[in-house]
Amino acid sequence: MLLAIDTATRTASVALYDATGILSEHSWRSNNRHTVETAPAIAAMLSQLGVGPEALRGVAVTTGPGSFTGLRIGMSIAKGLCLALGIPILGVPSLDVTAYAAGDPGGPVLAVLEAGRGRICVARYHFVDGLPVQEGEVALVRASEWTPTFDALTLVAGEVNAALAERLLNLPDAERVAISSLAGSVRRAGYLAELAWERLEAGESDDLDSLAPVYLHQPTSGS
Repeated sequence: MLLAIDTATRTASVALYDATGILSEHSWRSNNRHTVETAPAIAAMLSQLGVGPEALRGVAVTTGPGSFTGLRIGMSIAKGLCLALGIPILGVPSLDVTAYAAGDPGGPVLAVLEAGRGRICVARYHFVDGLPVQEGEVALVRASEWTPTFDALTLVAGEVNAALAERLLNLPDAERVAISSLAGSVRRAGYLAELAWERLEAGESDDLDSLAPVYLHQPTSGS
C-alpha cells in the first residue's frame, strides 16, 4: 500500500492506494495548518482501513513548487515515515499532479497552482501515452497580471479561481481557452498516488537524503 501526501498549497490531500486503486482519500482546505492537520489525517485513514503504518510499502510526496510551509511539512512527514519503516520515498512535481488530474484533452494543458500573495505557478504540458510531459520552465507570475497567449485550444487546469477564470475568458483569444471546473480544481492525492504507484511497482524510488522541496521564490512567513 502506498501513502500519498500533497501539501503543496492551502488545499491539503492525503490518500492510500494499492493495485486495486484508491483505498481512501481526504482533501481539505488547510490554509496554513498543515503542521497540525496532516499527520492526524493520515492516522485517521489508516485507522479507518484497520491497518497500521507497517502496511505501507512506500510514500509519495509532492516536491513543489508550492507553499514553503506546506511543502516542508509534507516532505518532513514523508521522510520520517520512510526512515522509520525502511520504505522508499517517491517525489512528484506538484504541477505534474495538476496536469495528470486534468486528463489528456488532446492538446496542451496549462497547469496552475496557488503560490500565495496573489501569485500562481504555471507550466505547460502535453501528454504522451497518458502521462503529462512538461514543456519549458515553471513560471511564477501574479494572477492579476498573467496574460498568456494561446496558439491552440488549451485547457487551463488546477487552482483557477473565479477572478482568474474571468480574466482568461476575456482575453483576445479566449475562444482557444477551456477552464477546468471548480470541483476539478481541488487537489487530490489519489492522482499523486497513481503517478507514483507505477514507479514503486517498477522498483524505482528517490534518494531519501537528497530529496528536497523545490521553491520558485525565497520562502517568507505565511507563504
